[in-house]
Parts: sequence; structure tokens; C-alpha cells
Amino acid sequence: MLFSDITILDEFFEEQKHMYVGVEGKTISYIGSTRPEKDFGEEYDGTGKLLMSAFYNAHAHSPMMLMRGYGENLALSDWLNTRIFPFEDKLYSDAVYYATLLAMAESLRFGIVSTSDMYYFCEDMVRAVADSGAKANISRSITSFTEGSVKNADSYREAVALAENCHGAADGRILVDASIHAEYTNTEQSILDVAEYASLYGLNMHVHISETREEHEECRQRHGGRTPVQLFCDLGAFDTRTTAAHCVWITDEDRQIFAEKNVTVASCPVSNLKLASGIADIPALLEKGINVAIGTDSVASNNSLNFIEEMKFFALLNKVKHYDPTLVTPRQTLKAATRAGAVSQGREDCGLLKEGNRADLIVLDLSVPHMKPVHDLATNLVYSASGSDVLLTMCDGNVLYRDGEFLSIDIEKAVAETENACAKILESLA
Repeated sequence: MLFSDITILDEFFEEQKHMYVGVEGKTISYIGSTRPEKDFGEEYDGTGKLLMSAFYNAHAHSPMMLMRGYGENLALSDWLNTRIFPFEDKLYSDAVYYATLLAMAESLRFGIVSTSDMYYFCEDMVRAVADSGAKANISRSITSFTEGSVKNADSYREAVALAENCHGAADGRILVDASIHAEYTNTEQSILDVAEYASLYGLNMHVHISETREEHEECRQRHGGRTPVQLFCDLGAFDTRTTAAHCVWITDEDRQIFAEKNVTVASCPVSNLKLASGIADIPALLEKGINVAIGTDSVASNNSLNFIEEMKFFALLNKVKHYDPTLVTPRQTLKAATRAGAVSQGREDCGLLKEGNRADLIVLDLSVPHMKPVHDLATNLVYSASGSDVLLTMCDGNVLYRDGEFLSIDIEKAVAETENACAKILESLA
């Protein structure tokens, strides 16, 4: 495909007008201000439109699509124990498959091409993502309250099987990560075991860290003053590429560990607001050179996958936290939504509109009233744009969403099957 006479957001997050971008196979093979001689097939008229990198969701639980709006106005511990965990006990294969497929549809609608997903029934998730044409880093989340090795647990065996069967599936679109759910849901031995498993298979790590003050302080009480970050570090969990979700209550010493271990922080601003967990200190992370990406968390705690909305909260919250309107710039926000997320997933040739990179691209409508005038395009994208402005989503050179149509997903069936599964589970809980 050739995008012609289109405005682009280049690899430095700067606006360039009247550009031509050629996609060949999975790759961006031409970017220039003149029409290329090569025939790239279909020509896409870029008049009044923007082409930029697609988004990378650095932390999510896609099957929780089934629980959108199910547990409202509750603190995290009550939300988990009284609503989420009982519902999750009733999950089954088809429910997870269709909920994940619907999550991929919503993601593509809002410009997300790749998601770091932590859950279970993972092979059903792999099927759904593969069928959708999107990308994902999928991890079987490990929890263990039993002393001794976790290696005989079903969850651990499922995690190992997932790595052996699915890492690199769908022509590399599916990557498998290791996952320790959190400090408060695991013993030290289980953390050691999962860290060893990650090292053995060369997998990324995905963890929840210091999401709430209670989690952070109770860890210190249990572990001789060590924070979750310090504990995980001591047990080897950060000896591989790691994405740490939330990190609302981490200390300066924790941030130094992240900097030394090249840990990515996946900030989930809307979920953290909704559950009243707090506001992650993004400027303090950026000051130490830490890779900061953006995650939606699940739609049970968000309640959408509208990534442009997530960007706006990400950019705004630290201005009020620190009473400083200069903090977290639009370009820092755009980097967190694109390149930083791709790096967190180990997708080094993704997340930038650059020749030779994967053609993970989105087109946005610049002609709508709320995008006019444009004094600075990056500013408009973060503060003025809407998720509904996404006109086209391309992953690895394949157009998966275009002008209201899902080209790889039977959206009516995905909606119907997800609603049927939800009703079935609710009936079993009655």
C-alpha cells in the first residue's frame, strides 16, 4: 500500500506534511516527500489525514472484557475478592476466546496493534489474537500461597507448555512472557521458580508492582523492610527484560533498581484513578532514564481500551500531582504510547514510523473540528484527539480495521458469543 500526500508523525514525533509512505509486505520500505517510482499496490489518499505509529498496550487482561462494569465503586481488595475472583472461577475456554477476540476488536478500533496480556486460559488467548491478526505478549500469571516449589502446580505447567507451544507463533506476532502476578499473591520460592523459568526459556517478565499503598507497605512488613521492587530484584525476577505494571508507590531506591535493571514501567493511569490507587510519579521515572510505557489494565477497571483517552490522563495527572504544568510533554506521552511499549515487548523494529520498521500504522482523521487549528500536532493528538478519529489500523502490513469495518474479525459473532458467555457465568453465580 502507498499512503500518498499524507501528513505523518515521524520517528522524532514531528509533523511532516505532503509525504508518501510505502508498505511492502510487513515493512515500511519508503518514506519521502516525492512519489516513489515503485508500485506499492493500492494507493490510499492521505488528504486531511495523519499517518503515525500504532499503539502498544503495555499492560492488560483482555479476557476481563467479560467483566466490564461488573465490579464498580469498590476498593481494589474488595473488587478482587467479592467480584472479580468469584467470576473468574467460572471462566471456560470459549468464554476466554471470544472475550479476547472482542478485546482485540476494541483495541484495533482505537489503534492498538499489540498488547502485553497477563491471564490464564492462555492458549485460547493465543488463538484469538492469532485469528484477529494483531500481536500480543501473553503470559500465564503465576500465583502461589503454598510453601515450597511451584513447579508441580498446574499454573506452572501451563506456563511452561505455553512457552514451548506458542512462543513465536503466528509468524512472530505472538510472544510468550513469564509472569509473577504480584508479591502479595506469591511466596519467595514461587518467585524464584518463575524467575528461573524466564531465564531458562529466554522470556520477558511481566509483574504487578506497588499498585496500592497497602500492597507496598504490607510487603515491607513481611520481608524485613524490603519493598516489592527490592524483593523481586533480590530473587532474580529482573534478570530478564521486565515490564512492571502500575508502580504507583515505589521509592527512589526502587526507581534506581529499575534504571540499573532496564525495567519498563507500564503506567495505567485510568485504572489507578478508578480504583483510587494513586498516581504514578512519571517525571521521577523519566528523570532516571527509565522506559515508561502506557497500559490500559483491564476493562473491568478502566472501563475501555480507548488509548488516546489513556494518553491524555497520562499527560495530565502529574501536572496536578506536582502542581507543575510543564511536566510530561506531549512528545513524551506519544513515545510512551508507541515506541516505549514496543521496546517493553521486545519488538525492537516496531513503534516508530521509520524505514525498515514493521508496518504497524494507524491513520487518524485531521479534518474533524476538534483537531483544528493545529499549532502543534503532538499537542492536538494528546489533548484534542478522540479514539473515534482512528480511521485505519494496520499490523505487520495488513489492514485489520478500516472505516468502521473489522477485516479480520466477525464482530457480530464476537459480541454475541461474549454476551452469551457473560450471561452463562452470571447465571452460575446466582
